[in-house]
Parts: sequence; structure tokens; C-alpha cells
Amino acid sequence: MNAKALFFSFFFCVSLTCVRAQEQFSVFFDSNKFETNAAESQKLQDWIAANSSVKIVAINGYTDDDGTNGFNDTLAQKRVHFIFNKVKDKIKTREDFKTRSFGENFHQSKNKAENRKVTLYYILAKDLARENEILGITPGKAEPKVEEPQEIIPIEEEAMNFSENATLEDKIQQARKGTLIKLKDVNFFQNSFAVMPSAKPTVDALIETLKNHPKLKIEIQGHICCVASDIRNLSLDRARQIKRILVSEGIDGARIQVKGFGVSKPKFPIPEKNESEAALNRRVEIMILDK
Repeated sequence: MNAKALFFSFFFCVSLTCVRAQEQFSVFFDSNKFETNAAESQKLQDWIAANSSVKIVAINGYTDDDGTNGFNDTLAQKRVHFIFNKVKDKIKTREDFKTRSFGENFHQSKNKAENRKVTLYYILAKDLARENEILGITPGKAEPKVEEPQEIIPIEEEAMNFSENATLEDKIQQARKGTLIKLKDVNFFQNSFAVMPSAKPTVDALIETLKNHPKLKIEIQGHICCVASDIRNLSLDRARQIKRILVSEGIDGARIQVKGFGVSKPKFPIPEKNESEAALNRRVEIMILDK
């Protein structure tokens, strides 16, 4: 595994460490369903009633390996949202709590029914005084201060009429200030900010272009699909993750803005009619700020 692949994996693993030592409770789902059946709904209600004093620190969702990656991404998000809506206002949650769903990308049980689940990680009332210690949270370094750009009018990529064979660097060289360019194949493991290996060629090309054009400044924009709202800022987390990778390769963080739009700027109305529409809504773009 090369250094960059390790870097992608490192941030994914770090995002999980905080939940491994916590209490946990799982709810299971019927195949291809994102709502619980009567038995699991009762189990969840019983858990809520018995645990009113705990604090939730993470909600992770999973699917079995049936269906495509995109289908499972959508299904996993819907399962997590369903459970979140059941527990919110009833159980305390950390302000920075995370909801993630890894679809089929986890160690699968041979029993598929055991893989169709959402797991809540929580801290007992008696341990809340040690909450940050238990979660391994230490004061972090502040991100470099980035000067806010003046308002720029976005130019959709389609309006630039780039050549079909244009590389990412070609597009950036031809782009005007405000041009939006989709980062091809920059995908993430289900409902997490962990970058999939398929993103590496595009991310490498972006790093090279930024190194070749030292005056280039960009804004990385994250978008998600399939749900009514981005309750945990996943789109922003994904944009930040791409920035972390660029900075790790020597790009000055002051040249990179990040923004998460959630589902506020879909290419197609939500709910999408099919996976093709969902895939186009679930994207990462860069906007040219200066060059």
C-alpha cells in the first residue's frame, strides 16, 4: 500500500477509533428496508425508555452486500436518518456527534440479516464526566485562517463546453473565475468521509495542477443525495477530507476553501427517480476562485 492509500485509510480509521470503546446498541432491518419492523421498533422504544440518561456519540449504519454500491449508499443513509429521527429529542447527543453508514464496506457476517443494521454508540450517565477522555479527544490545532473570497458568480461546467477529452488540468487552465468543475470518480465509502480508492487518479491530478499553478485558488464543494437534509454536515466533512489530502501533499491550505451544500443544490429533484440521478447529485466539485 503506498503512502497516499495509507493516508486515505488513516483518516477513515481515525474516524472510527472514538466509537470502539463505547456502549453500543443495534437495530436490525428487513432486506432492502430502511424502516424497522414491529419487533425492532418495539426493541428501539424499550431501549430509549431504559436509557434516557445516556449520551449518543455516534450512529453507524450498515447493509448486506446485495445490490450496487450506490444503492447501498442510499439505503444506508435512509436507515441512519430513520433511527436518528426516532432518538432525537429523546436521548442526548454530542453536538459534534457523527452519523455514518458503511453499507457493505465492513467485515460481513455470513448471516446477511446480521449485516442489515444501525448501531448506536453511547456513553453511560456515570461516565459522562470522563466523556472527552473516553473518546480520546484532545484540543486540536486550529485550521489555518483563510481569507474569505468576494462573492463569485458560479459558472456551471456545462456552460464552458470543455472538450470531451479535456483533462482536469486542461479544464482548470481554460476555466474562468467562478467555474465549477466536477471531480470525476471522487466517491466515498457509504455515508462517511473516507475516500474510496477510485478517487486517487483525480486527486493526484488536482495535486499536480495546484503545484503547477501556484496562483490557483479553489473552493471544494461537497454535495450529497437521497435525503431531506444533511443533519451532520457530511457534505462539508467530505470537502474537508479532500482538503486534508491536498495539504498533506504540500499544498498551502490558505489556497483552499471548503463548503458543504448538503442537498440544497441538487442536479435532480430529491427524492431521485433512480441511482443515475442520485449519483449525479452525490458529487464533489471545485470552484475556481483565482488563477
